[in-house]
Amino acid sequence: MPRLVVFSNRVPLGDKPSGGLVVALNDTMASQGGLWIGTETVKERSGNGPDALVNHPGATFERLAMGLTPEEQDGYYLGYSNSVLWPLFHGRADLLSVSVGQFTTYTSVNRRLAELSAPHLRPDDTIWIHDYHLIPLAHELRKLGVRNPIGFFLHIPFPVANGIRALSDNAEFLDWFSAYDLVGLQTQRDVANFIGAFRTLGRAELLSDGRLRFNNDFIQVASFPIGIDATGFRTAAEQAPELPEITTSAQKVMIGVDRLDYSKGLPHRLRGFQAFLRERHAEADRIAFLQIAPPTREDVQAYKDIRRDLEQLSGEVNGEFGDIGYMPVQYIHRSIPRARLAGLFRRADIALVTPLNDGMNLVAKEYVAAQDEADPGVLILSRFAGAAEQLAEGALLINPYDAASIADGITRAVTMPLDERRTRHAAMWSEIARHDNDWWTATFLQSLARAAASRRTSESFFAVAGE
Repeated sequence: MPRLVVFSNRVPLGDKPSGGLVVALNDTMASQGGLWIGTETVKERSGNGPDALVNHPGATFERLAMGLTPEEQDGYYLGYSNSVLWPLFHGRADLLSVSVGQFTTYTSVNRRLAELSAPHLRPDDTIWIHDYHLIPLAHELRKLGVRNPIGFFLHIPFPVANGIRALSDNAEFLDWFSAYDLVGLQTQRDVANFIGAFRTLGRAELLSDGRLRFNNDFIQVASFPIGIDATGFRTAAEQAPELPEITTSAQKVMIGVDRLDYSKGLPHRLRGFQAFLRERHAEADRIAFLQIAPPTREDVQAYKDIRRDLEQLSGEVNGEFGDIGYMPVQYIHRSIPRARLAGLFRRADIALVTPLNDGMNLVAKEYVAAQDEADPGVLILSRFAGAAEQLAEGALLINPYDAASIADGITRAVTMPLDERRTRHAAMWSEIARHDNDWWTATFLQSLARAAASRRTSESFFAVAGE
């Protein structure tokens, strides 16, 4: 069996890895072994030449990390990755913050990671590169003569062609993807955007088998919606310790769990909740809304702005509708341990998930997994979440830009009878249990093996044909 080599920005360290990407892959690597390569921030690199990768023992798989200086972290991670690519990929080209040197640092970090990693690769390795931080990595590995099957998975949405035009170096952006045997995206919407961008900007040819022929390279692109360990999360929720009452006088509990990011629609959901409260004044309709929003990228101005807006709106709603023993919004700006989150999800009657643009949104799937099937809660889900493609049969789909749509979703959730809740939950549970984390990993790697073999055959054919 070929060894699996995973590349991502972060390497999982510590006993309890966090983050959707790390959680999704950690179980796979822990069970089958392999090599995981990523980056870590250091104060400075020693010597005049490139450093060796640093080994982090203590896991069932090998972990190697390349040190980034604070300057590289600023230009590669906070800069080009999260001030350019992140807003662009989430449809917010207006938030691009482009500075001189970001692009150069981004490409140089990827080049150095390729150079340091190549000696650790074996001829029969399967290479799986993850997310927007490392898009150029396969291109750099190919230049070093690496011929292994290389797949890429993007955990966030893929932008439309007009968005990509906002990149000054958009020609190179397309070239980077041509080095991959398989590009995996979360949704069919993302696949359509990818094909549209290559045909519009790169004049790529869409072949009858679904591949793109671009500059005499062949790119296979497909949707692989990431899953969760649904059964494991359900067990964690069932075994979670008893939680104190979230509020003393609310009849129902609604929960939201998101990183504090402008793509998550946090102010929009508070305005929707506010609209619901203004429409329904009856005592029986009291809902305690628990919003957990851990900090992220707090040095970026756009994140400072979203935090200020959320705190202001929380206070406004509580000031308007709070009462003795009742606080409509409980806002927590810190991380909550995963085991406790599972218990909170199970306790909550409603989950409110309102991203304006999201690759998948695993919170939606975790909420479904945590529910008691005999008396399940209701998932209110933005139609712009990637998870909406899979969970449309059971979730209440809403438009996060319309406060009335959110308010209507909350009203329907509050009044939904038990039989309908059970039917909707059963449909969603069937979907996430069947297409779980193991399915996602196995399906992608099988598709990568086929795509790599097909690409080699096509390259040989066109080489003989003299094209």
